[in-house]
Amino acid sequence: MSHTLVLDLAREALWVALLMAGPLLMVALLVGLFVSILQAVTSVQEQTLAFVPKLFAIGIAFLLLLPWMIQRMMQYTTEVFQGLPGFAG
Repeated sequence: MSHTLVLDLAREALWVALLMAGPLLMVALLVGLFVSILQAVTSVQEQTLAFVPKLFAIGIAFLLLLPWMIQRMMQYTTEVFQGLPGFAG
């Protein structure tokens, strides 16, 4: 197994991980920003107000994105398993 092959596999794995986590992190960022602005405007500084909306938004985003995430992970896993004979040679 060559160094370039290992680097390509690692790069692809990191890219897939970024694709899986990116949309959920973006939802958390946007909801957190909205809640922070709302807290600043209303002067309500409740800890759970920042956590609970993010939890619900990420849960909804996860449910909506789950079919795409499964499809992408299956595609990546299939590519890795199909490449296994070439890795050993």
